[in-house]
Amino acid sequence: MGPTWMGLPWVPPPGPGPERVSTARVKLTFPEELIKEPLLGRLVREFDVLPNIRRANVEETVGWIVCELSGEPPDVDRAITWLADKGVQVDRLGDVVE
Repeated sequence: MGPTWMGLPWVPPPGPGPERVSTARVKLTFPEELIKEPLLGRLVREFDVLPNIRRANVEETVGWIVCELSGEPPDVDRAITWLADKGVQVDRLGDVVE
C-alpha cells in the first residue's frame, strides 16, 4: 500500500501539462437577492474555476468582491457569463493586484 493522508490514499497532484491557465481580475457586485447565494462555490464545482478573493464588502442590501478567477480560458469565460446571467454585475479590472 502506498502513502496515506488521514487514512486515505495519497495521490500526488498532476505535474505541469499543456493546459493554459487564465486569470481574470474582476469586481463582482451582488444585488440584495443574491447576497446569500453560494455562487462562488458553484463556480468551483460547475466550472472548475478557482476564485482568489482580494477584497470584499457585504452588507444587507448589496455586496461586492474583487477577486481573481483562475482556470482554463474557456472555463473562466463561461463562469463570468454565468455570473452575469445570474444577475451579478461583472466588471473586468486591470492586472494590478491591490
